[in-house]
Amino acid sequence: MKIGVSLYSFRDYTAEDSLGIKGCIDKVKEFGAEGVDFVETAAYANDHDAYVAYAKDIGEYCKSVGIEACCFCVGSDFLNRDLDAEIARVKALVDVAEAYGCKSMRHDATPGYMGDKKWRSFDVVLPILAKAYREVTEYAATKGIKTCIENHGFFAQDPDRVEKLINAVDNDNFGALVDIGNFACADADHNYAVGLLTKYAVHAHAKDFHKKSGSLDAPGEGWFQSRGGNYLRGSIIGHGDVPVRQCVQTLKRNGYDGFLCIEFEGMEDALKGIRIGCDNLKRFINM
Repeated sequence: MKIGVSLYSFRDYTAEDSLGIKGCIDKVKEFGAEGVDFVETAAYANDHDAYVAYAKDIGEYCKSVGIEACCFCVGSDFLNRDLDAEIARVKALVDVAEAYGCKSMRHDATPGYMGDKKWRSFDVVLPILAKAYREVTEYAATKGIKTCIENHGFFAQDPDRVEKLINAVDNDNFGALVDIGNFACADADHNYAVGLLTKYAVHAHAKDFHKKSGSLDAPGEGWFQSRGGNYLRGSIIGHGDVPVRQCVQTLKRNGYDGFLCIEFEGMEDALKGIRIGCDNLKRFINM
């Protein structure tokens, strides 16, 4: 298993008046990680050719410094947007993933119906989501890119829902991005969830959270609530309450040997948080 870092973790350091994307990639190398995840940027939302050219430049820079382009992580919503248009938009982002040199692309399912629509069951909308994911992954397969859903966004976050969707899509090119920490948002047991989904894993994220019971007073700034009302705050890997080491060992025991990319969401300085997280994750992997 190899360690990577999502460029999302660097927050404001990715700005051009700070380190910039290439400077952050240099930091990933300095911290001893081997790969990076990219996230969608709004700057090129309306200029596909410019986005592809930008991604090629960044992908070439990764190669020049010996960092692997792992996964391109993008948003999508197959329930609240026009379905055909959203499928076409996500397919176009596959071209960007190819330009970066990524072997996988994660895109979301939906945050659930909003507004006047009253759908309440994941099972009711499952055929819609499966159709959309199937069309995208069939296109991505022509580019040599696997697609995946992350346990992310509350509505499609539970491990059993992720598994249902993967089996409904029923395509070997589609699987899971297993995020160790994100199961907290659905109040699911982390190690159980990792054990359930590892067999579908295309990619994986390491994330940690501080947790407080929803029965306690609100902790204030920096915290948010899980679907069940418990309090969560991002932390440095190994400093929080997620059983990261146990989950890493479960990934290993179940045969996962791909990248494990850090997503740091703590209140600490991003460079410090990522560096300490890399050090801790190396120890957990080598135990």
